Amino acid sequence: MKKFALVILTLMLSLSLFANGAAETAAPAADASTEGNVFHIGIVTGTVSQSEDDLRGAEALIAEYGSVADGGIIQHVTYPDNFMEEQETTISVIAGLADDPLMKAVIVNQAVPGTTEAFRRIKEIRPDIICLAGEAHEDPGVITTSADLVCNNDFVSRGYLIIHTAHELGCDTFVHISFPRHLSYETMSRRLAIMKATCDELGMTFVSETAPDPTSDVGVAGAQQYILEQVPAWIEKYGKNAAFFCTNDAHTEPLLRQLLAYGGYFIEADLPSPLMGYPGALGIDLTEEAGDFPAILAKVESAIVEKGGAGRFGTWAYSYGYTTTAGLGQHAINVLNGESELTKLSDIMRAYNKYTPGAKWNGAYYTDVNTGVASKNMVLIYQDTYVMGKGYMNVTDIEVPEKYYTLK
Repeated sequence: MKKFALVILTLMLSLSLFANGAAETAAPAADASTEGNVFHIGIVTGTVSQSEDDLRGAEALIAEYGSVADGGIIQHVTYPDNFMEEQETTISVIAGLADDPLMKAVIVNQAVPGTTEAFRRIKEIRPDIICLAGEAHEDPGVITTSADLVCNNDFVSRGYLIIHTAHELGCDTFVHISFPRHLSYETMSRRLAIMKATCDELGMTFVSETAPDPTSDVGVAGAQQYILEQVPAWIEKYGKNAAFFCTNDAHTEPLLRQLLAYGGYFIEADLPSPLMGYPGALGIDLTEEAGDFPAILAKVESAIVEKGGAGRFGTWAYSYGYTTTAGLGQHAINVLNGESELTKLSDIMRAYNKYTPGAKWNGAYYTDVNTGVASKNMVLIYQDTYVMGKGYMNVTDIEVPEKYYTLK
């Protein structure tokens, strides 16, 4: 009996040591969790040349939560600059994040064409992964079929408010610069129609100009050169009281540079930010101010005023691209930690507000113009417009006439 008891005791001790050792081996690194929940967050953005602000938002998340490679929770990848021609590569980059067994959320900002298919492929093999699209290029009826949440700038409200602000600043003409690919998007074509109708209502002249697509054969350099060459002629043709708007990030810097030199107004970028085009157009170094948007805005504003642009150039105080990447990343973390509901507007705004202290936001759920049905998983948001040398325009307090929400 004594021998039997000794054998039993030895076996129990061995099993205990084995179990403890196995638990230590299987335990994940502490850095790979937040609030006790183990998961990874995938962030997909464009590169610095096409959408720098989006990428900087991913870097902000990495600075806060660490990269997967270093034991953190953020896995950041980029899609090709020429995403239209390399769509299968784009899809593979996004869908490939599902290969990570700890991946629990994938955010794509901007959600370029191919994102819907990439999310569909993710859901096929990993339905547990939540998929979030920031600034989707694909039509709402398409992207919402595979994305769990879509968050776009409020193209409906802004279509009215950008023109309203231009009118308040004394502009008599509004020049809209784009190209066929962008105008094939429902979001941009509807905003264009709203801008034109608002100009008609306010007694302003609306003009459409076409510029090369940076994803075409001419590339970013060719598209930017075209803008540099055309702006002086546009100013001569439409006058210095004309406000200019372009739908592409790459066109923004050369447009700003020439408007500063020749006259004209710029209310805000398609995806507004004090970093969108302004540093290059003004020739200022913002290295010391990196990540500090109040300091960035102050330096940009000072340079604008010095060059005689006070009251003519606007932006959002905090970058939309930066905030969308960082905000959706934070929102995903909050959801996975059980602190937020995925499609609750106030919870989304709370995540965005973390990165935009002092700035006002407004927004609503997207409503289909044909059916009048509000989406359950697509929200439209916008931030107050800030005009250099003048301040906030309080556009988030302006009520957009109901008729514009059904215009197409």
